[in-house]
Amino acid sequence: MNEAASRPDIRKKAMDLLARREHSAQELRQKLITREYNADEIEDVLQALKFDGLQSDLRFTESYVNHRVNAGIGPTKIRYELRQKGINDELADEFLQPLSDCWEAMMRQQRVKKFGEDIPGDYNARMKQARFLQNRGFSPESVMRLFR
Repeated sequence: MNEAASRPDIRKKAMDLLARREHSAQELRQKLITREYNADEIEDVLQALKFDGLQSDLRFTESYVNHRVNAGIGPTKIRYELRQKGINDELADEFLQPLSDCWEAMMRQQRVKKFGEDIPGDYNARMKQARFLQNRGFSPESVMRLFR
């Protein structure tokens, strides 16, 4: 379809996507590939966008981590999602590490929001809550500490 599309067309489409929200380079690449643009030209456009400061994996990571933390998602899930979007662990750690003191409090807050203040004595009810928290991205170790 768009095999003959020129670089300005690819750049315009990429900038339209970036105008809506930050994208990682990999996300942008995938979206442009699905529109059947030429792969070599996509790479040239992505390099130009990075050079011009219009696309930044650093900015994307910061924005994504903030968004997911505000949604009550834990570090394990955020790191996994960032990997899926082409962000390496070193860059993810740059934004996740400063929050390391907050994860326990956030986990408690998510549990209370969903299940109320009281920690159940029933094993099955505890396991239900533990699964919920682990699915939210909190480590099994920290979840088990919460119930001790």
